[in-house]
Amino acid sequence: MMRIGLFLLTNLAVILVASLVLNILGVGSYLDASGSGLNLTNLLIFCAVFGMTGSLFSLFISKWMAKRATGTRIIEQPRNAQEQWLVQTVKRLADKAGIGMPEVGIFPAQESNAFATGWNRNEALVAVSQGLLDRFSQQEAEAVLAHEIGHVANGDMITLSLIQGVVNTFVMFFARIIGSTVDRVVFKNEEGHGIGFYIVTFIAEMVLGILASIIVMKFSRWREFRADAAGATLASRQGMIGALARLKAEQDARIQSSMPDSLYAFGISSGAKQSLAALFSSHPPLEDRIRALQSAA
Repeated sequence: MMRIGLFLLTNLAVILVASLVLNILGVGSYLDASGSGLNLTNLLIFCAVFGMTGSLFSLFISKWMAKRATGTRIIEQPRNAQEQWLVQTVKRLADKAGIGMPEVGIFPAQESNAFATGWNRNEALVAVSQGLLDRFSQQEAEAVLAHEIGHVANGDMITLSLIQGVVNTFVMFFARIIGSTVDRVVFKNEEGHGIGFYIVTFIAEMVLGILASIIVMKFSRWREFRADAAGATLASRQGMIGALARLKAEQDARIQSSMPDSLYAFGISSGAKQSLAALFSSHPPLEDRIRALQSAA
């Protein structure tokens, strides 16, 4: 219920912010002067404002959302040796990567996972599951933390948000052009937009959105290899390989995942993907990541 509430509040905030920006820019409508066609300049501005606002707004509140969606507890003052080690390790890795000290947290999940998020490489959050801390060796856990620090140092959260924003913009833009064309040519509507425009635009957004997500996920998979390489450099290659091997063993054992889908792109593992579904996976297969590290060695 909390996740649904956060989703609704986020979308309401995006609509309010985007509407305000459009009013400031003086973009009231993307219909042309005749009221039957499209003003492509206004349409592009409209789509860019809504496409980028949603993506950037999600980025700016990503830490706040992540904490609440996962139940992450931020370590303000270490309460035991495990938490002391965790904070000290993140501090050492962050210094080595040349970024500011992230917030460090633990989220209550039995699956082995971790994620990093935040709008700024010097104001990030790195969190690990309790299950990972309980089952991974220190060398493996350090490699996972180094992987997440690698995401932060590479600016992956910002880059992915910008790519998503640009993709959203052009999906909305071309879907409305397709909708308007079909509305006038097929449904013979010459005044404003008829029901055909809204139905076709909705369908076009769904289809184009699916195709566009392939582009976004391809980048996401590429950055996982970069983060693995960072983990091998900041911690140890053997530790990184060992951590991925342990994740694969747990994946094969079908340990249930509880991390929200919105955070999978920022996690260390996102579950098994096969065949056509691999195109829409945010992570490459774990065996491919292990082979890449072994080849680099």
